[in-house]
Amino acid sequence: MGARWGRIGPRAWVALVVLGAGAVLAPAIVVWLGERTGVHARSESVVPGRAQPGNRLAEAASPYLREAAQQPVHWRPWGDAAFRQARKEDKLILLDIGAVWCHWCHVMDVESYENEEIARVVNQHFVAIKVDRDARPDVDRRYQEAVQALTGRGGWPLTAFLTPDGEVFYGGTYFPPEDRGGRPGLKTLLPKVAEVYRTRRADVLASARGLAKALERSGEEAVQKGRLSEDLVETISANMARQFDRLHGGFGTRPKFPAPSAIEFALARHFVKQDLATLEIAVASLNAMAHGGVYDQIGGGFFRYATDPQWRVPHFEKMNYDNAGLLLNYLHAYQATANPLYRETATGIMAYLDKVLSDRTNGGFYAHQDADMTREDDGDYYTWTVQEVRRALPKDEAEVILRYYDIQPIGEMRENPAKNVPYVATTTDAIAKELEMSHERVSSLLDRGKRRLHHARAQRKTPFVDKTLYIDRNAMLISAYLKAYKVLGNEKAKDFAVMTLDLLLRQAYRPGKGMYHAYADGHARLPGLLNDQVQMAHASLDAFEVTGEDRYVTLARDLMDYTIRELWDPNAGGFFDRHHGDATLAALKRPRKDIYDNPTPSGNGVAALVLDRLASLTNNEGYRRKALHTLEAFAGGAKDYGRAGATYALAVHYHINQQAQAVIIGARDDQRTLVLWKAALTAYRPGKIVAVYDPSDLQLEGLPPAVAGAVKVFGAQGEPRAYVCAGSTCAPPSADPDEVAALVTGYGLEAS
Repeated sequence: MGARWGRIGPRAWVALVVLGAGAVLAPAIVVWLGERTGVHARSESVVPGRAQPGNRLAEAASPYLREAAQQPVHWRPWGDAAFRQARKEDKLILLDIGAVWCHWCHVMDVESYENEEIARVVNQHFVAIKVDRDARPDVDRRYQEAVQALTGRGGWPLTAFLTPDGEVFYGGTYFPPEDRGGRPGLKTLLPKVAEVYRTRRADVLASARGLAKALERSGEEAVQKGRLSEDLVETISANMARQFDRLHGGFGTRPKFPAPSAIEFALARHFVKQDLATLEIAVASLNAMAHGGVYDQIGGGFFRYATDPQWRVPHFEKMNYDNAGLLLNYLHAYQATANPLYRETATGIMAYLDKVLSDRTNGGFYAHQDADMTREDDGDYYTWTVQEVRRALPKDEAEVILRYYDIQPIGEMRENPAKNVPYVATTTDAIAKELEMSHERVSSLLDRGKRRLHHARAQRKTPFVDKTLYIDRNAMLISAYLKAYKVLGNEKAKDFAVMTLDLLLRQAYRPGKGMYHAYADGHARLPGLLNDQVQMAHASLDAFEVTGEDRYVTLARDLMDYTIRELWDPNAGGFFDRHHGDATLAALKRPRKDIYDNPTPSGNGVAALVLDRLASLTNNEGYRRKALHTLEAFAGGAKDYGRAGATYALAVHYHINQQAQAVIIGARDDQRTLVLWKAALTAYRPGKIVAVYDPSDLQLEGLPPAVAGAVKVFGAQGEPRAYVCAGSTCAPPSADPDEVAALVTGYGLEAS
């Protein structure tokens, strides 16, 4: 099933109810968009891999688009040429948005778009455009919003019918080829849509224009200015707590997505407030996910989401951004609680990323791994029958593995009931008691069995990996790997993160013009979006903290200066997701500006975090004012967001609470400096800032006033010392690493 898409906000629904958008189509097209049955069969009418005449996707950079080049549909890539053709021929546009990792996108491709009969109808009556949602999140976001407004749901594949100017008048997600379960198939739907446009064109165009205007108004009304306060943060936190699933962890029921930003906010809030209920949100969620089938118990790494409340049955695609956010969560939770499960899960995530989703030679993190080995299966690579386990393992290992992961003759997979998703169902102590073994022997058998299963699984055909390097997601992983260095002392993680950062700066960065969105096959491509700029700036500041190289602060400043210059809304404040002035197509002309985490952290939330960090590192109050204005731009309506506004809430929390800053002054080749530096980096305090300066090139005017004042009083010569400050006050400088760690962890909290 295509994943349900995030909310567009209550004001959009109000506007659409008043408008009655799409109602004009009801007499002609009756569509019930309920749950999909998932029944599908492969069409043999097309030879896979053979480019079809009229199909323009063979040379596309996206694997998702290239995969469709063999279909008989005359697909066009997104761009002005396709829309010019639609206007010239006065045809509707059939828009398909999906991804190479999306199981139901493959299903619809096989069932419908490889079907010659359906292809003939599409080619006769429509201009067909196919979009990779990872390559064009700006396109996907706008059309998801429109289809969700019309139908109440969204996801992938997204199927939308557009006017020649690109405005939506009808759509949905997955459509079967034939009528099924009370809903029409494409063979029924496509001719009816074409007939409606031919016979009721004025109504269709009016409906599409009305929907577009309603969405534009709702977007403007959703951005409400307000004042920042502790009450605002507390209200968002309380709403998030109400959404929390106290029985199974996480948020909501089904489908159940990890919420790394919400967990990060909960951990940071607990550190200051010491509220056990807030900590429970984080630890209950992390425990349930680490033990569940949503975590790949055999190979490490997290799948995109679970189909059940208990986190047992996932959709099997693995996204690098989910694993980036969850890696940060588990590292921070390990610091907060010292629970070895969190360290083990963090290292499992990194083991998967290192082996499968990264270029160990050149640097860079690949985008994702597909759910399926072929178009016909659904998670077969990751699931096991009892017989498969027994064939792969010696008897004693099999007995432990079958019990530990609850692998039974009847498993969880609907299409093949004998298949099981491994999840932690019991404890080693319980197995030891049942099998009359020692705890140590059971643990040893479990470890050996997991390794043997991993080796056996590797003999299967491996799901496809998209090797595109998306800039925003790579930046998230750079930050997460640098955190692994700080928390676990993992030098290899730091080295790979810095190598990746430098690769992207060489290949996908233009000084004064920001980052591109993607890099693949030696070429940077696609205009950079807000998330690309701010996430890379955030990663650059993380790199400065662990390397001490000023060039990374300079890079962050350049990226944020570009973002302020090109994406800032001078009228209402906040940042647009893209440079809408360069858009020539109708939907992209509509500005998008929000604070939703969907699914990655919101661009405006991250922008505020980066601006505040830059202000502290450069003593430039202009950045702090811009952070304040960004946060105030959304404060009037943010209280209702709950977990969807977690990154924004975290940014407000850091903006109004005193953050620790550790400034170490000493020669960088002095071992004493390195010891103080390490003490500051490893100490647990969410939101802390660490900087190291050599006395020979120290410039007091570039330091925050509190730090500069302390340096003036105590001096910067002699043995290396650390200045730990919170807000406008600083502790006396210290040359004792234990004291420095204690100050970083606790200084200023008693006044919070």
